[in-house]
Amino acid sequence: MAHKKGQGSTKNGRDSNPQYRGIKLYGGEIAQPGSIIVRQVGTPFMAGYQVRMGRDNTLFSVGHGKVVFQGRKVHVDPADASVPRPVWLSAAKA
Repeated sequence: MAHKKGQGSTKNGRDSNPQYRGIKLYGGEIAQPGSIIVRQVGTPFMAGYQVRMGRDNTLFSVGHGKVVFQGRKVHVDPADASVPRPVWLSAAKA
């Protein structure tokens, strides 16, 4: 006879932390350099003007300005008027 109770096992004792994915800054909001705009799996959104993609497909801003969504592309329209901006970006936000 066993003097100690058996340990047993469980098949559902694991849980992972949430990833908190999604859009962090919506169109029209102000983005600082380095601020995360979209956390995503794969590439539903692509990096546009003044936006870069991290190795986990996170889109982040490299300039200061307003976030602009143009289809699948995400841009940051510069807040400073002296910074050159593409002509098509001015037409996209209007």
